Amino acid sequence: MTELNESYDVVVIGGGAAGLNGALMLVRQRRSVLVIDAGAPRNAPADGVHGLLGREGMPPLELVALGREEVRGYGGHVVTGEVVAVDRVGDSASTDSPGNDDDSREFRVELADGRSVFARRILVTTGLADELPPIAGLRERWGHDVLHCPYCHGWEVRDQRIAVLATGPMAVHQALLFTQLTDDIVFLSHTAPATDEDAEKLAARGVRVVDGEVVEVLADGGKLSGVRLADGTVIDRDALVVGPRFSTRATFLTDLGLTPEPHPSGVGDHIPADPMGRTSVPGVWIAGNATDPMAQVGAAAAAGAMAGAQINAELVMADTAAAVERLRASEGAAVTG
Repeated sequence: MTELNESYDVVVIGGGAAGLNGALMLVRQRRSVLVIDAGAPRNAPADGVHGLLGREGMPPLELVALGREEVRGYGGHVVTGEVVAVDRVGDSASTDSPGNDDDSREFRVELADGRSVFARRILVTTGLADELPPIAGLRERWGHDVLHCPYCHGWEVRDQRIAVLATGPMAVHQALLFTQLTDDIVFLSHTAPATDEDAEKLAARGVRVVDGEVVEVLADGGKLSGVRLADGTVIDRDALVVGPRFSTRATFLTDLGLTPEPHPSGVGDHIPADPMGRTSVPGVWIAGNATDPMAQVGAAAAAGAMAGAQINAELVMADTAAAVERLRASEGAAVTG
């Protein structure tokens, strides 16, 4: 078990692209940083990361391993663990803390294994979980030939026979995007039939609409071969597009007053933040899919970097204010003396 410091400038909760890039920005500013990662990245089933300049096609776990090595190379700590609670400690607990100033124990982060650490600031980058439709055989193909994003995996299924499973308001949008990649698309109405206006758009783009509930995803020789409808009809396909519901993994923030809220896109929930990653709770920042469900790896990494830079700037200002107070106090004491 990795030995942890008693306190850190920043504890980063989540070790994906957003968390590691945020940590990298901070450790390069000589901040003490701990990254806690549960070790279950959302994109683990995928063969490669796509749309990320300089890392196109790299296996997701390899990208994470490189990021961890870089953070550790600057003195950051990266550990595997699950955070179960984050509490604000308050000023009363800071008088005996080993940090640089009076707010060095602003938060206490508790891990499932019983360990806990203190932090001046928190950066949450836990991402989200994909809640998939309960259809037989679907989850087994997820991340391979069952996919959701044309930018992440569309090239890999170009010119193939694709079906789009309608489970929500984004299904028609998905189908239209995939028409850029193949001319053989079937729109499966399933639980979210298209409106007359949307059906017209689909027809205009050559997308065939099939009504009926999908009950099974079929595979042959380790590859998806089609879907079966409730009436027994089998539709031969090479790939299936499905929009999961996105569920944030940051529920441990509830005690701080941060609860997941529905995302405006209707795809799931998120924890709101400003463009810099600042949440409504002072000292708590968030980046990546936990606040922006639509962000790809590159966007998540960029958001983590932005949050890391802003956290460092905030800490510099806090340290400066504390130094000014000490200076004034010492000058006042000298005058009195």
